[in-house]
This record gives sequence, structure tokens and C-alpha cells, in this order.
Amino acid sequence: MENIKWLEGWYLNNCDGYWEHCYGIKIATLDNPGWSIKIDLRETNYVNAKFIRQMQDLSDEDWFCCFFEDGIFNGVGDPHKLDMIIQIFREWIESL
Repeated sequence: MENIKWLEGWYLNNCDGYWEHCYGIKIATLDNPGWSIKIDLRETNYVNAKFIRQMQDLSDEDWFCCFFEDGIFNGVGDPHKLDMIIQIFREWIESL
């Protein structure tokens, strides 16, 4: 839950009356099953940051992939990876 709380704070800090209307965060489920999270960093200080793709594909039940493309952080993973994906995003943002 700590990463969710952090993401809530990060989101609120980036809401400026404009960004949240056009960009923001989308969290969805996948039919594999799994999670998808897209965090749109366009119009933020992070839009030009570099991110090294991270992925693991051990089995149909143990996988994730995180990458940054066209100003959007993308994370997908199995049903147990939502917190991990947010942690990867958090560590990246905090390292900048």
C-alpha cells in the first residue's frame, strides 16, 4: 500500500489544472489475467527522461514488462505485479 499512497501523492503534485485533464494515470486489467498501468508524463519535467526497459518472463503466472515510450511510462504484469510496477516507476522517478 505504501507505493499506492506514494502514487496518489505524486499524481496530486502533478495536477496543475491542465495536466490531469489531458494526461494522467490509467490502471486497467488484462485478460491474461494481469495489470496494465500507463502514466502519461507529457507536460511534466520527466518527459525527456531515460528509462531502461525492465522485463521478466518466467512463466504465464510470473511476468512483467516496464518501458517508457512517447512520453508514457507503461507497465504490464501478472495479477501479483501491480505493486511492483508502481515501485519500479517510483524508483525511476525518485532517481531523477
